[in-house]
Amino acid sequence: MTTTPTASTRTVDRALDLLAAVTEQTRLSLTEAARATELPASTALRLLRSLEGAGLVSRDGDGLFHPGPRLIRLGARAFTREPLVDLSRAPMRDVVARTGESVYLSVAAGPSEAVYLAIEEGTHSVRHTNWAGRTVPLAGTAVGEALSGHVAAGASVLRTDTVEADVTALSSPVVVHGTPVGALSTLVPTYRCTDELAARCGEALVAATAEIAHRLGEG
Repeated sequence: MTTTPTASTRTVDRALDLLAAVTEQTRLSLTEAARATELPASTALRLLRSLEGAGLVSRDGDGLFHPGPRLIRLGARAFTREPLVDLSRAPMRDVVARTGESVYLSVAAGPSEAVYLAIEEGTHSVRHTNWAGRTVPLAGTAVGEALSGHVAAGASVLRTDTVEADVTALSSPVVVHGTPVGALSTLVPTYRCTDELAARCGEALVAATAEIAHRLGEG
């Protein structure tokens, strides 16, 4: 016995396809969304407006679509439980063991911010305050460059005096199937961040993010 999909089921399926398309791109135009889901532009627009009304999709001043605040909150809660945080704990502890510095796990929280999901605290008496749960800008920050796709897998970036004065941040992306799904960052008091320590932090972050990406890719 076969069951014919109802109109409401088809609508849900199409909306989910659009939601998937929006989350796979940094920003998506209506034309690109319609093409990705093989829907007429009028149908895609109607569904995107519904998703926008539910807070699952947002539209910027250029008319481009990106994940909305409700979707970001849901995603952050899911990541906090599993699998990203759980899979990242051991690699994050490895970074602390190799560097002595605190390490954060972050994900994008919309088109302009990142959110710190978790921390493994460093071993120094002077270390970064726990910012888990806080947001920071993507623009001009090390974690922002990593999450925005400006840092290749297997590489890291260093930025000084961005969100906080006298703090040097290093970050490396967790890249799965070509897309950054998270980033690890060390936040180091600048007075302590010698060239040798910066190199060690970068190497440790790259190794840890590669391990996390490998684990996620197996899931």
